[in-house]
Amino acid sequence: MELRAEQFLEQLLQTPSPSGFEQPIQQLVREYVRDFADDVRTDVHGNVYAIRYAQQRSEKAVRVMLAGHCDQIGLMVQYIDNEGFLYVQPIGGWDMQILLGQCLTVWTRQGPITGVVARRAVHLLKPEEKNKVPDFPDIWLDVGARNRAEAEEWVRIGDPVTFALGIRALRNELVAGPGLDDKVGLWVCLEALRLLRERNLQVDVYAVSTVAEEIGLRGATTAAYTVNPTVGIAVDVCHATDTPGNDRKTQGEIRCGGGPVVFRGPNIHPRVFERLEATAQRLELPIQVRGVPRATGTDANVIQISRQGVASGLIGIPNRYMHSPVEVVHRGDLVQAARLLAEFCADLTPEIDWTP
Repeated sequence: MELRAEQFLEQLLQTPSPSGFEQPIQQLVREYVRDFADDVRTDVHGNVYAIRYAQQRSEKAVRVMLAGHCDQIGLMVQYIDNEGFLYVQPIGGWDMQILLGQCLTVWTRQGPITGVVARRAVHLLKPEEKNKVPDFPDIWLDVGARNRAEAEEWVRIGDPVTFALGIRALRNELVAGPGLDDKVGLWVCLEALRLLRERNLQVDVYAVSTVAEEIGLRGATTAAYTVNPTVGIAVDVCHATDTPGNDRKTQGEIRCGGGPVVFRGPNIHPRVFERLEATAQRLELPIQVRGVPRATGTDANVIQISRQGVASGLIGIPNRYMHSPVEVVHRGDLVQAARLLAEFCADLTPEIDWTP
């Protein structure tokens, strides 16, 4: 991983982007891609488009869309009680048992403030409470305020909240942190575009930082309509099954460091899969194949059915402990996925017939 690209990955993971509050990370994206994109646009929904045009510019050029969503799961301040404790509601899918006891950050208009998620100490719980997973009204966020008035000097209803952000290096090229879903997928799309900076392309390539995926694939829906691509590939995380307790019979055999995952199934265009597989073989890049017999819960789902239909694909980055503060991915999987995408795009011509 080149130094500037590695620094950008770290910046992505240190920048808050709960669904609906993606503006800080999208500004970071715009600044980064200006060095290698021919054009940078932002739509009213908040999606950012970094574009490399074909060598022969044409209004009728074949367009390829690479989509990585920039948003992460988060929380929203819903209520402040008289003692200054904050009550929150989820943005996206949460596991309450992981949330308890975490350090969080409230992103206020005056800057970030730290808080901790708590409930009554285990000594004070009733027996029936000890064996029950609490709901959001049963927990609170303590930011150290003396009372409601002091809390409201900083915090407003509707302020977003995230895990304490950052990245930690583990052994064997593994890294851990919150928000890897799907900032690593976004990084792959932009890195693929950067790798194409000196290449003469025969198709237009749109690398799109999509918004609001965690609350219903919303950004990719509007972005795919805007781009109107012939081919669209989403890059997202997928469940690594190389940890205890996973059922490989239903989730497949996917391991961190085994290479990017290329999906097959009804959400995937067969010719896109075949070309991705052939590109990996030609480059001698390791890939893993995952079958999903239904629509995936990714941007590929809505890209496929945009307008008259899109030849869709999906690349997954193996991820342990998804939607937690300790998601884990392998750096090599990111680098290989970006190279695979770049070579896939560089090899495309307007004459390819995508009819199945």
